[in-house]
Amino acid sequence: MKRFPIGVVGCLILAASMAGAKQGGLEDFEKLTGQWYGVSQTEVPDTTVRVAFSPDDRLLVHEQTLPEGRRLVVRESETGEIKRTVDPGTGWSGFRLEQGGQLVLETGEGDRRWEDGGWSEPAPGRPRPSARPGRHECREGRPRGSWRSPDGRFEVRVKDGDLMLGERGAKEDRLLAADDNQGVFRDPPLWAPDGSRFAIWKTHDVPERQVHYIDSAPDGQLQPKHFTQDYPKPGDEIDTRAPWVFFTDGREPVAPDFSLIENPFECRALAWRQDSRRLTYEFIQRGFGKHRVIEVDSEAGRQRVLVGEESGTFVFVYGNSFRHDLDDGREILWMSERDGWKHLYLLDGRDGSVKRKLTDGGWIVREVVEVDEEKREVLLKVSGREPDQDPYFIHFARVSIDTGEMVALTSSNGTHDRFERSPGGSYYTCRWSRVDHAPVTELHRWSDGARVAVLAEADDSKLRATGWPLPEPFVAKDREGKFDIWGIILRPPDFDPAKKYPVVENIYAGPQDSFVPKAWQPWIAPMHEVAVHGFILVKIDGRGTANRCREFHHFCYKNLKDAGFPDRIAWIRAAAEKEPAMDLARVGIFGGSAGGQSALGALLFHGDFYRAAVADCGCHDNRMDKIWWNEQWMDWPVGPEYAENSNVTHAANLQGALMLTVGELDTNVDPSSTYQVIDALIAADKDFDFLPMTGRNHGSGETRYGQRRRVDFFQRHLGGPQAPVR
Repeated sequence: MKRFPIGVVGCLILAASMAGAKQGGLEDFEKLTGQWYGVSQTEVPDTTVRVAFSPDDRLLVHEQTLPEGRRLVVRESETGEIKRTVDPGTGWSGFRLEQGGQLVLETGEGDRRWEDGGWSEPAPGRPRPSARPGRHECREGRPRGSWRSPDGRFEVRVKDGDLMLGERGAKEDRLLAADDNQGVFRDPPLWAPDGSRFAIWKTHDVPERQVHYIDSAPDGQLQPKHFTQDYPKPGDEIDTRAPWVFFTDGREPVAPDFSLIENPFECRALAWRQDSRRLTYEFIQRGFGKHRVIEVDSEAGRQRVLVGEESGTFVFVYGNSFRHDLDDGREILWMSERDGWKHLYLLDGRDGSVKRKLTDGGWIVREVVEVDEEKREVLLKVSGREPDQDPYFIHFARVSIDTGEMVALTSSNGTHDRFERSPGGSYYTCRWSRVDHAPVTELHRWSDGARVAVLAEADDSKLRATGWPLPEPFVAKDREGKFDIWGIILRPPDFDPAKKYPVVENIYAGPQDSFVPKAWQPWIAPMHEVAVHGFILVKIDGRGTANRCREFHHFCYKNLKDAGFPDRIAWIRAAAEKEPAMDLARVGIFGGSAGGQSALGALLFHGDFYRAAVADCGCHDNRMDKIWWNEQWMDWPVGPEYAENSNVTHAANLQGALMLTVGELDTNVDPSSTYQVIDALIAADKDFDFLPMTGRNHGSGETRYGQRRRVDFFQRHLGGPQAPVR
């Protein structure tokens, strides 16, 4: 039985006696937080503007808030000229323009039409088209499997592990594959278009690791409940699958070529070509070092790697890769970081060679939004292409598949969203904003991306009149002076520049994305829940996070404990030179999940800078967390780097004040990850606070009670605003 050291017990008793002076405080926390939240939500008209085009693209109508009230504004699309401004009155839910420019107001009682300077009486609405003409969505879906062949003649069945083929009119099923205890045919087969053959996954199942949970105080009963969930962890044996091809005419099946898919993490995206001969699927290697498209020539029995990505670190697959086959696979649109930046390539579907690099330069493609196969163009979200702007801002661009010619569709100095194209495709509207700039909605021309008109600018004058401090973007150099590091500064609403404030960083350094807010957001949770209580908050994207170049991102490889801390510290020091109210003798940090891992890591590896940390539901040891997230950055097989990056390994290095929180029912990160850190801290005779949350799942530290305890902790260990000593 493990026991608390006497010193820890004494610390807990002392903490309890100190807390006894005043219990609770949630009411006061809620009152102050709610008061400032209300201020932050001061009305900012035209933050979101609805727009509708006429079917012929000639006109558009949009909402606008004018000094005299809310209006609908009808404009010419080509020039942006205002044709008329209409008072919509009240009791309406939407609007549209019909053929000929007829303005229609949609109400609960029916449609009302603007005629002769007034609204008609409500009339039944007309059916509206379900999709806009000329708009081609990116088709990534695959045909679903079916046990029955397309013509209904054959049906695949699984009996006692055997794969059988039934034929209409036949007395008995034909045995295709006997159960060999090496895998099961479980998923519906995918038939070739001509019905002559089918592909089917054969899955090798293994017993999965289970994590056990105790619900200590369940609703509706006194006694605890127990449940388990399957939860593979790094290094575990996992289920694998590979495709087999079977023929209806009795030919020998085509087995997978396992030399092409060694150590699979996942095989996916099974699809036939129209010739009913060629089959493709994707393979992701364990450890994420390889991502391939495999082609099977089922007629000849040949198999090959058609497209391949390999990396000595990792291929960033999940949420980042993109593939779209054109013209029955004669060409392939493919996303790759092979030149150090995430770009879109046009590949030859015959051999996987590069026909054309569609995007190029020191910037990245964030997302393929649409592929228009008819017009041979692709709509993209991109970042970093606009000089002298934050490289994380989202912009839209169009690229020609045939020439690689790119047309920038947005250029305003902000991050863009709400991209909406007109029915005929000649125009589009888009909104941009920054954390310190209210949204602006613009009308553009599709042919050249030129801005036609500003439709509406959100008016934040009332919010600014309250004195509410908007977040401030700030940029500084990294640890080596090589990369620009971007972040934001949040000041408390009653900020006094003559005082010194403790600084608290809200950290999340997961390599799957970047995390500093870029768009208009006067209240940023959970940062403002801390800031309004007398702290300056910062959030930073350091090295190892995504959406920059490969070098910047892959710094995280087998190196999660770094979490960009030297970059963050350099940034905070630079920010304090600009904002002297930041007291760098009192710096705290908090985060959850991977952010919880980093928050504790701040005190283990940089305790000379960070003085206090609150770590919620942290994946403190990457061997304890979910397999797919951790093996992508830490590789496979599990090597010594896992222990070297573990907070458990370095628990004895703790400096400063620490509070750990975890939900006992956390199904995202095994709660034992936190408890093993606790065990190591106790063994090292380290003092800390621990808040276990009964009945709570992942992110329990963001409950109102958890937020209040976090603020109390920082106030106790970092203090509040102070007048400088003179």
